[in-house]
Amino acid sequence: MKKPSMIIGKKQIIMSCLTLMLAVAVYINYTTAPEIKEPDKIVSVSDEAEEMNYGETEFVNAEAKPAADDYFAQARLDKMNNRDEAIQTLQAMIGGGDVTEDEQVAKALDAVEVSKLIESEGTIESLVKAQGFQDCVAYLDGESAKVVVKTEGLDKAQAASIKDIILGQSDVSAENIRIFEVK
Repeated sequence: MKKPSMIIGKKQIIMSCLTLMLAVAVYINYTTAPEIKEPDKIVSVSDEAEEMNYGETEFVNAEAKPAADDYFAQARLDKMNNRDEAIQTLQAMIGGGDVTEDEQVAKALDAVEVSKLIESEGTIESLVKAQGFQDCVAYLDGESAKVVVKTEGLDKAQAASIKDIILGQSDVSAENIRIFEVK
């Protein structure tokens, strides 16, 4: 019977590095994502003894939340869920016992690419918000970039500054950049 070796092999080092890089990317994404806050105002109901139709509801102190805020919150949630699924799939493929070393290296490079895309998206979102936009969500897939910004009116100068940010933070060509406006 062969004794287990206590020497750490290349595969273990590669797996450890990839797992560590993946954990760091997820942590950075989690810490840089804006928090979803609870509404500041409380909905109150009047205790007056007047007749009411119970089918009709009247909110006294509630503020209607714009659809744009819902869009950005949902977009971030969807993006995070999709990235988590991709990461789990890559980890399962890398950790599989019946995978050759070349396949493992290829999957490891895919995991590194995903972590770079996540980091670039976060940086682009932060820089676009620093330009004075209310909110921003960036999507990168290696070949194209899509940025959704919350603004009342997007002019050519603002679009050019967003495009410059994307070109500086990613390897996407200028013709593959799309900028969308949500009001």
